[in-house]
Amino acid sequence: MPEGCPRSGGVNVRLKRLAPAIHAGMGSTIIPYEDGPLIVRGDFDLRTPDGTPIEAGRATIALCRCGRSAIKPFCDGTHKAINFKAGVNRETPPRP
Repeated sequence: MPEGCPRSGGVNVRLKRLAPAIHAGMGSTIIPYEDGPLIVRGDFDLRTPDGTPIEAGRATIALCRCGRSAIKPFCDGTHKAINFKAGVNRETPPRP
């Protein structure tokens, strides 16, 4: 996800490659759920755009993609209430 992307809640997650599951540094996996959050599993480093660490508190987290979560950067399920659609048949994110 692009650094500072508004839909990411300003979270900087370094990505090595994009595929059905995205593998980020340190042995983690990121799975984009259709019209839902990004599920991050494994050993990852979560930071704000200025580099301040964000304590995830667990080894599996859900990151908001709809931009409406009350607990950004984490997902709170709001995407369901607002009928968020992430797009279909995309292998790469749209360019800003």
